[in-house]
Amino acid sequence: MISPGLLRDVAIYVDGRISKVVLNGTYEIKDFRVKQVTDSTVALNYFVPVSDVSLITLIELKDAAGNVLTSNEVHVPLIADQIMIQTIDVNERGAV
Repeated sequence: MISPGLLRDVAIYVDGRISKVVLNGTYEIKDFRVKQVTDSTVALNYFVPVSDVSLITLIELKDAAGNVLTSNEVHVPLIADQIMIQTIDVNERGAV
């Protein structure tokens, strides 16, 4: 079992690595409305203007050097400005 303290430390590390969100490979968001760690969860809230992005097909989290930390293919059509809520849960997974 991994202690809750270590899981929180890993979440804090992950939070510190995240520098920006990149949508569809080109649209960068560096300003977060919320970027925080609670227990072992990293929470991100960011604003997406429909005038710049009307369909989200790829969400990437990147570090300051532009390295991809996470990548998720999605299909999110926007009809109005959106505040996106994204979480990363750090947890222990046993052997399968």
